[in-house]
Amino acid sequence: MITENAPETAATKLSRVDEPTLNTEYAVMEHFYTIQGEGAHTGSAAYFIRLAGCDVGCSWCDVKESWDADSHPRLTVRRMLEALLETPASIVVITGGEPLLQDLDALTRALQLVGKQVHIETSGSSHLSGSLDWVTLSPKRFKPPIEEIYPYVDELKVVVLRKKDLQWAVEHAAKCPSRTQLLLQPEWDSPNAIPLIVDFVKEHPEWSISLQTHKYLGVP
Repeated sequence: MITENAPETAATKLSRVDEPTLNTEYAVMEHFYTIQGEGAHTGSAAYFIRLAGCDVGCSWCDVKESWDADSHPRLTVRRMLEALLETPASIVVITGGEPLLQDLDALTRALQLVGKQVHIETSGSSHLSGSLDWVTLSPKRFKPPIEEIYPYVDELKVVVLRKKDLQWAVEHAAKCPSRTQLLLQPEWDSPNAIPLIVDFVKEHPEWSISLQTHKYLGVP
């Protein structure tokens, strides 16, 4: 008689990760299960881990409360995995703040050991760390990316407020691999950016448009 294997429990998955890794701590603003609202994976269910701390400080940032790492708790990898494994999420997005201010080796290794795809969204202002399945680079004028990140970029997502941001986007696209998906995203409070982006994409069809659909959907 053939029987189906019972699904793995959360405890079984956690047992794949060594204790030192599980006990590693990160400054975390929040972590939650939602829908990816931006970029190439828009509309996909994803678990977000928003790490605390930022050295870029965009004036239009909508999570300024993430900037000060010392104002947020330090959570163990174990605690984050336990919450994650209560959901059916297959994608985990590490974001911030600026997530690369913290060494991501332990966190990303643990996430992959429990069977998750690991995505990151970064300004590229700090050295790349961790084992990553998808790298979204969102470069900022306030502190441009360091050169080492460009070969690893799967998705270039440039926030546009005004016309000069389009040239900024082109300059960074030239440094990325040919496989990189190129996206322009209007800043939420800058409606004048929308016609600029539409006209640009019509003239340069290698680019696409990203919208903050989670804000339209009313999800985190």
